[in-house]
Amino acid sequence: MIVNAKFIADLVKGEIKGDPEKPVTGVCGLKDATDDQLSFLGSKKFIEQAAASKAGTMIVSADTENEAAASGRTLIVCKNVDFAFTQASMVFAVPAPKPVIGVHPRAVVDPSAKLGNNVSIGPCAVIEPGAEIGDNTVISAGCYIGHDAKIGSDTLLYPNVTVMYRCIVGNKDIIHSGVVIGADGFGFVPGPNGLVKVPQTGIVRIDDDVEIGANTTIDRARFDKTWVKSNVKIDDQVMIAHNVTVGESSILVGQCGIAGSAALGRGVILGAKAGINGHITLGDGTKVAGTSSVAKSTPPGAVALGTPAENQRDYMTRWTLPSRVERLSQKIAALQAQLDELQKK
Repeated sequence: MIVNAKFIADLVKGEIKGDPEKPVTGVCGLKDATDDQLSFLGSKKFIEQAAASKAGTMIVSADTENEAAASGRTLIVCKNVDFAFTQASMVFAVPAPKPVIGVHPRAVVDPSAKLGNNVSIGPCAVIEPGAEIGDNTVISAGCYIGHDAKIGSDTLLYPNVTVMYRCIVGNKDIIHSGVVIGADGFGFVPGPNGLVKVPQTGIVRIDDDVEIGANTTIDRARFDKTWVKSNVKIDDQVMIAHNVTVGESSILVGQCGIAGSAALGRGVILGAKAGINGHITLGDGTKVAGTSSVAKSTPPGAVALGTPAENQRDYMTRWTLPSRVERLSQKIAALQAQLDELQKK
């Protein structure tokens, strides 16, 4: 597809600075973009890359347009650069292969399973007795849907997703390859002959418009449910333990882990490799920095950093303390040297 800069500007509601007829054939990052491609400058820390970029058209903000200007380049000035570039990227996105409606001959679907309209069941998928699949849902190759599990409408399961017995997946969800929903929670108690497994009798419930990254695991509850609420976005290789609740519109970045019975409020963000202790609550809007370990509950809007995690002010105070002590020691040494000179006189 070939469009011009004006088309992009109209789409993202931006202001053109330059040639509105500048052709745009695709999108690319600053380093690799060519004269017929669209790129973007979302932060001042990439100004040097923008100056060296060969991108012919660039989406910028009002406070970076001067730095991004170059001979022959067309700028599109927007308030929200990242969102605007996302909108523009959709114009050139290559459509995913369309699934074939119906049940593949090599799939195994129990006669008691209920399939909605326009469902696609890929090769080697297994649908167990009592399972329910909603309208327009895609169950890709190699997926396993357990006994009495329920999958909503317009949901996409990529290859090799496992949804264990009685678990519930909502509508318009996207679940990437290797995800396991409903494995047993990690529960054992000491017994006279060693560790005894605690029955995990609950389920996992995934609400609507959730996306789950590849190889993420969400364990079934010891009782009741492990619950991922609507519009949550989960990265690859995330671990969610039994009886955890993840609030609406939260973001869980790669390799973070949440221990059993922790409760995350609405709009919580966990950075990469963050760890959340069990049986604590993170208030709405809490932000946890990557690799931090949160041991105690946080109030709404908290920012947690470090291990063990603490609030931003305490963390920065402790982090800067060694250099402050070093500077103070140097001042004391200088004063001591002055006193020694005075005593000699």
